[in-house]
Amino acid sequence: MDPIQSINFKKDTSLLILLAAKKSGFTLYLIEQNDLYLDCDEPRALTAELNVFDDEKEWFELKTKRDISMSDLDVILMRKDPPFNKEYIYSTYILEAAKRKGVLIVNDPQSLRDCNEKIFATEFKQFTPPLIVTKNIKLLKAFLTQNEEVVYKPLDGMGGESIFKVNYKDENINVILETLTKFGTRTIMAQKYIADISNGDKRILIIDGRVIPLCLARIPPKGEFRGNLAAGGSGVVKQLSERDLLIANSVAEICVKRGLLFVGLDIIGDFLTEINVTSPTCAREIDKELDFSIGDLFMECISNRL
Repeated sequence: MDPIQSINFKKDTSLLILLAAKKSGFTLYLIEQNDLYLDCDEPRALTAELNVFDDEKEWFELKTKRDISMSDLDVILMRKDPPFNKEYIYSTYILEAAKRKGVLIVNDPQSLRDCNEKIFATEFKQFTPPLIVTKNIKLLKAFLTQNEEVVYKPLDGMGGESIFKVNYKDENINVILETLTKFGTRTIMAQKYIADISNGDKRILIIDGRVIPLCLARIPPKGEFRGNLAAGGSGVVKQLSERDLLIANSVAEICVKRGLLFVGLDIIGDFLTEINVTSPTCAREIDKELDFSIGDLFMECISNRL
């Protein structure tokens, strides 16, 4: 994961997972991305034993770092936030080496590479809004002309970063596309703008194929179209609609087959917009409204897999 000292105590899903793991009797170790390495074919890590507390003033304690073989671990949770860049891919190669040694990796390293969070959703065409994935500026402008109002976004970001809402009258369209595509050299996604974003961008969580029955609707602040909490959105816990359940159960079945045990869907209105597989969030907000613990459910899933 990213440095534990920099997380948001009240919202961080990784901390919720760690607290549940401690409760379940697991011994915890913290590994950051630059702690991973390969010694010939042996995956190793510089790691420290970790203790966690449900205390806003002091939520973690680390022992001295030591060098271990990752094959000595039972399970490794990959919770490194995007950007999904080459370094992220290299990390999945090292984790895949640990998988070959018999370690359970959650989520599966190959599926982390294969299932880009934006493009993965296109496998479920029946649920997605009109969209296009390309670095061709002429095609991106033609898509805008056809749909009148669209959202352009990079394929490797998170938290609403570098997302633009544009209408066909916008005089800045050329500079926006030149910036996002780096003058036609970087592939991006364009999606038809969904007006229902005013009612929230719904985050739905799936644990080993089980759809959590509540979602967090992230409502954009006034004057903003992005509902991401990192972009200032406010969260409201809601029941899933029949359409939400239809989408989530369809995606869940495929995720289980690909070793994606903890997944977060983004749904706006009736449309699936993203499938988050790297480090899904919003569990702490949803967990407060459930009559069971998402963390405990996740640990039960991992224990059954082990």
